[in-house]
This record gives sequence, structure tokens and C-alpha cells, in this order.
Amino acid sequence: SVNECVCHGIPDSRPLEEGDIVNLDISLYHDGFHSDLNETVFVGRPDPESIKLVIAAYECLWASVEDVRPGMFYRNIAKSIEARAAEDGFSVVKTYCGHGVHKQFHTLPTVPHYAGNRAAGVMQSGHCFTIEPMINQGERGDVLWPDNWTSTTPDGRRSAQFEETMLVTDDGVDILTMRPNPKPHFARQLDDLGIAYELKVGPGSASPRWADRSAPASA
Repeated sequence: SVNECVCHGIPDSRPLEEGDIVNLDISLYHDGFHSDLNETVFVGRPDPESIKLVIAAYECLWASVEDVRPGMFYRNIAKSIEARAAEDGFSVVKTYCGHGVHKQFHTLPTVPHYAGNRAAGVMQSGHCFTIEPMINQGERGDVLWPDNWTSTTPDGRRSAQFEETMLVTDDGVDILTMRPNPKPHFARQLDDLGIAYELKVGPGSASPRWADRSAPASA
């Protein structure tokens, strides 16, 4: 999904260009179970507004991950997402949600990313699901294309997204889709370009919770 494509982008004949942002969404089917994850990356040197958007989307995900634990209402993790997006004046897409991981693709629980939702359910140890907020630079909404699949922003401004699959444990959460060195690829790109940035939460940040998983890229 490139630039203004919120999700479900299908590669076409348009070449990627310097300054684009691209979301790569990957699904896995293994031993009868479906799972997925996604990440937004830069093409070449990004502009400051795109960097701001991608960092906000990343931190929206990880701010909500820090709320995952037994006894948490599924509907309440959206508060952290909305609060982080609002810090930079961005909006949270309401149409698409995180989902349960099981033998049926995109099953319960439903995990909305916007505040004020009415999702049912309380997290319990052993629950497995995704969180995958889509963050827009401009308007909150999205437009479904005639292919009944591709979704774009209504105002043509950019959108970014990150997703992980996780398992609720007795004392918190285990990120099942985390790489051995989970510093996000966009942060490695910024390192290589010599562009300064700050991550406040999640792997790659100075947060004590993720300090042992924020080493310089080696994988």
C-alpha cells in the first residue's frame, strides 16, 4: 500500500518513486492457523512530514501493546492509540480492526483502534490477536475502490500502519511476530541516511521495557 493507500494495496505498473512510503502486509498460513503482520518503510529519502507520520503510526501500535495484559477490555486499548495520534494532529481509521488469530482468517476478537468503540471482550491469558492501527495525515475516513478491496484516504494525504501478532500471557504479552532484532526497518533507514529521529515507545526506543531489544541493526 503506497502513500495514500490505507490498506490492501495491489502492486501495479506505477514504479515506486523517491520519497514514497510503502506498507508491506504479510500473511502466514501455518499448521491450519492464519496470522499476519505489516510494517511501513521509506523509498529513498523521506520528507519530514512522512517521517512524522510513520513514527506516529509505529508509536500508536506500541503504545497500545503496552496496555495488553489479562483483564484489559479490548475496547480500551484504542485510548492509547487515539492519544498518540492526536499528539501530531493525525487521525485513526475506524473501518478496519485488529483481529483474532485462529483457524479462521480474521476471526474474533475484534480489536478496534478508535476511542469510544463498543468492542466486547476482556483479554485473558492464551488469547492471540493482532493490533494494527492505520493512521492518516488528514481525514479519519477511507474510500473503498471499485475493486472492492483497495482502500485509500478520502483527501489524498498519506497513511501509515504497523501490525504485530501477540499472545496474552499471565503477566503481560508476548509478541509472536517480533524479529530477533526488532528495531523497525524505517528506523534503520533513517540511521543509514543520517536523519535524526526519536522513538518514545517500542523496540528502537529508549523505553526501559524495550531497552534490551533496541540495539543497532545486525539482522
